[in-house]
Amino acid sequence: MRERQAVLQRQRAREFEAFMAGAAGRLLHTATLLTAEPVDPPGANRRAQRILTAALARTYADWDRLHGEDPYNRTRQDLAVRFARETWRHHRPRGGLLDRLTPQERLVLVLRLYEGVPEEQTAALLGVPVDRIRAVCNRAVATMRGTRVPTVRRGRSRSSRAAP
Repeated sequence: MRERQAVLQRQRAREFEAFMAGAAGRLLHTATLLTAEPVDPPGANRRAQRILTAALARTYADWDRLHGEDPYNRTRQDLAVRFARETWRHHRPRGGLLDRLTPQERLVLVLRLYEGVPEEQTAALLGVPVDRIRAVCNRAVATMRGTRVPTVRRGRSRSSRAAP
């Protein structure tokens, strides 16, 4: 019995390592975009690495229960949830590519445009209507293009944050 369990654990570890070999780089890039941390110098994206590690640990723990579910989608979903929970607490972007966007705009933009998640799935993941996802995505794209009309929020102009 113990020998069989050991064989199953080794098989599970090999399957997860194969998954990691193919997906780790893209998932780290996704996490880095979400956190709006710079990629350079190496190690500058510690927050992205931390939430990705937690998401991967969850995927590994649930590996036997995935039952044909795509582990990449599962990890991406957990990554998005962890980012959202952590962002609500206290973190601010520090010079990454998408640092001009709000956390919600970054999350929607990365899921929709970088990861290619359909509007309906993104809306279901975030628990908001599809129209809201569409509006947030359009607003984020306009901000990145520099065509968004500045709005005032909490006494600060967004234009001061969006300046190149």
